[in-house]
Amino acid sequence: MKLNCDMGESLGAWTMGNDAQIMPYIDMANIACGFHASDPDIMSDTVALAKQHGVSIGAHPGYADLQGFGRRSIFHTSAQITHLMLYQVGALQGICKLHHVNVDYIKPHGALYNDMMKDVELFKGVIEAAKQLQLPVMILATDNLDYLHIAQQANVPLIHEGFVDRRYTNDKQLAARTAKGAVIESLDDVKSQALSLIRGAMFNSIDNVSIQVEADTLCIHGDGGDALVFTQHLRKLIDEHAT
Repeated sequence: MKLNCDMGESLGAWTMGNDAQIMPYIDMANIACGFHASDPDIMSDTVALAKQHGVSIGAHPGYADLQGFGRRSIFHTSAQITHLMLYQVGALQGICKLHHVNVDYIKPHGALYNDMMKDVELFKGVIEAAKQLQLPVMILATDNLDYLHIAQQANVPLIHEGFVDRRYTNDKQLAARTAKGAVIESLDDVKSQALSLIRGAMFNSIDNVSIQVEADTLCIHGDGGDALVFTQHLRKLIDEHAT
């Protein structure tokens, strides 16, 4: 089980998250590519930090929505999503060349991530970009056989992701941030959900319905006030249950 975190989401003089403190504890860094957050200097600093700690680098592209931090849906056709992905991942690949490292995977951000899990045409747009770049895509762990088939046909590996600081709906989607209790703020609750995901065990949805999610990696959001403490405990939990 790998631990991933959204990183490099500062912008200019404005700081988001605790990247320098969190990076030593994670395995995979999803680095913002300038459309929902970040800028060329932040991208370069974050790539350098990931390289320093031996952390795998993922591109974290989203909608062009700096004001809304990429959390607002913006209509795109499937082809436009492909172009959006190629543009942003290409920018991060350029920065990575400077530091002699590679982009290892793609994880769409925010509203785009949620939208692609509900709209197969958007998902196809993401997969087409990944096919051209020959990169895996990190998606919400799903039982959707259509999605698995689309990725397989394009020869794009999928990395199935589980969330430890967000509640799920009964159909294994993420509960909207606006829903009461959708963001998990208790360390005990974060650890409990993480342990269930590590073991492939049942846990409760936001409506207290038992669900099971099979994940390859766990996501912790780096912008929460307790993100560093959560990440430290998650690192210990994953290491204790490593096989």
